[in-house]
Amino acid sequence: MAQYDVFPNPSASAASGIPYVVVIQSDLLDALATRLTVPLAALDFVGKVPAALCPVITLKGQRLHALAHYAAPLPVKALRRPVDNVSAQASALVTAMNVVLSGV
Repeated sequence: MAQYDVFPNPSASAASGIPYVVVIQSDLLDALATRLTVPLAALDFVGKVPAALCPVITLKGQRLHALAHYAAPLPVKALRRPVDNVSAQASALVTAMNVVLSGV
């Protein structure tokens, strides 16, 4: 499992509006039983949000908001097979987490 791998949302009840999660945790912490993830939500599910906090991530042609303020650990067992990797868009995700941590 690599940093910025994208997985189907393991929560069936939330998957319609938040179809994916992206692992933002460093690969150096692979020994842990969890991965820090950010939900990727459909644009119409979220509404108007601050761009720096919730950047648009493109996944297989679909535009989704990364909800950095909802970052949460998920058990590795819940994350089956990655559907993509968005490392090319890592700077937007890192910036969003910086907004969560520092407000800037």
